Amino acid sequence: MEKRNKIIYWVATALLSALMITSATRYLMDIGEFRQYFVAFGYNARIVIPLAIAKLLAVVVILSNKSVILKEWAYAGLLFNFLLALEAHIAINDGQYIGPIIALILWAVSYIFYHKVYRDVSSYLNHT
Repeated sequence: MEKRNKIIYWVATALLSALMITSATRYLMDIGEFRQYFVAFGYNARIVIPLAIAKLLAVVVILSNKSVILKEWAYAGLLFNFLLALEAHIAINDGQYIGPIIALILWAVSYIFYHKVYRDVSSYLNHT
């Protein structure tokens, strides 16, 4: 059971990380295009670069397993990002809901199985 949980955790986390790296890379490579998208969503265009950097930092923190507190904050930041992305797509009714929904599913599986794998307090504290 423990091995299965670790496999599920790492597969979901790897997929979530790949999605965030791809997203951040696209933001940085097509800044002008994504600034227009963000303005259409009702957000400030200047948020594109900081959001790309935040996504990359979240991936580093989640994969590194160096700090439980930072990892929880990284997961929280990603959750807010995915919820706001879903809400933005719903608000402008562009039909682009699948990306945020997939991200939310991967986030949930990664987060839930992270806590299942590290539910033992001593094991959990060793990853601080």
